Amino acid sequence: MAARRSARTASRPIGLLAPAVVSAVAYVDPGNFATNVSAGSQYGYLLVWVVVASSAIAMLVQYLSAKVGIVTGVGLAAICRERYPRTAARLLWVQAEIVAIATDLAEIVGGAIALYLLFDLPLLVGGLITGIVAFGMLTLRRRGVRVFDSVVVGLLAIILIGFVVDALMAGIDPPAILGGLVPRVTDTNSVLLAVAMIGATVMPHAIYLHGGLTGMHRRPEADPAAQLRIQRVYVVMALSGAGVMNLLLLVIAAAALSGRGIDTIEGAHAGIAATLGSGAALLFALALLASGLASSSVGTLAGQVVMDGFIQRRIPDVVRRLITLAPALAILASGVDPTRALVLSQVVLSFGIPFALVPLVQFTASRTVMGPYVNRRITTIAGIICAAVVIALNVVLIALAF
Repeated sequence: MAARRSARTASRPIGLLAPAVVSAVAYVDPGNFATNVSAGSQYGYLLVWVVVASSAIAMLVQYLSAKVGIVTGVGLAAICRERYPRTAARLLWVQAEIVAIATDLAEIVGGAIALYLLFDLPLLVGGLITGIVAFGMLTLRRRGVRVFDSVVVGLLAIILIGFVVDALMAGIDPPAILGGLVPRVTDTNSVLLAVAMIGATVMPHAIYLHGGLTGMHRRPEADPAAQLRIQRVYVVMALSGAGVMNLLLLVIAAAALSGRGIDTIEGAHAGIAATLGSGAALLFALALLASGLASSSVGTLAGQVVMDGFIQRRIPDVVRRLITLAPALAILASGVDPTRALVLSQVVLSFGIPFALVPLVQFTASRTVMGPYVNRRITTIAGIICAAVVIALNVVLIALAF
């Protein structure tokens, strides 16, 4: 009877589903807009396989992150603090904070572009509004975690609805999509785009965030094995949804923008308006705004988890918001092409991936840390392969970028 009660407790969806959904926001952020629009408009359906591969890698990585939280009760950052020498842990914290700033830059810039497209607001004003609204969303957590999670789900629904309608208007070509599942590239630029798409998927802050949130949401009295089984299902559900959104975005660009050589979000918006009409362009801009708001608030939340885990300190939300907002506003004020800024932010993020991914695989493969829930050999091998592939591709991305 007690075992059945424990299993039922572990299976309550609101408990363990929320961290998976919130973490999935990282996979439909404005950086994904930039890479998928460029891929679809320049190469049609050629890089569909990259979206699928990215989603598969993300599922394994996010499950391992959640596994740390369920088994240990804390996230990856806290495990690094406990298991690594103090100097190493502090250095990891510093790079994680730099990654958090780069993450917020992408989200704020994406929101600013959306407000420019929707209301013709100057980018600097749009960035400031995005930052303020995202901070306001984060304060909803004080009213209860479920309120914040519900708002995030609502924003994801806006993105999904916009993409579905636009994809249907553009026309879905199943044979072309299936043909794009064959891994191949045609030139150096397609290699660069493929690497950027994969590199932007395994977001360092999402790795820290998922385990931290799962550690907070887990039920210590419930059977960890039951919670892990449920979490696997939730991770697949959440990231399959994010993968579908990315695929739809690429399909929209391939169907409506192919051959136009568009490499900016503003250009994609104009192209969609010319091809599919103003209604489709409006949905695209609204989806971008929802993406910027959701991912910015989640990014700030990830920053809190990182600081609390690595150094057991917290700073006021307003201070953190200002610290991460300032570089984004400076970029917007400088007149730098916003889409270019988005792409470069993804390059900065690529530097942070190994510092989160390698410890994640190391600790989930350690019986000392995970006890009887240590990875199976096949899981560890898969994690090592994923880490090696992502790191190698990001090295290629950095080399090509510079």
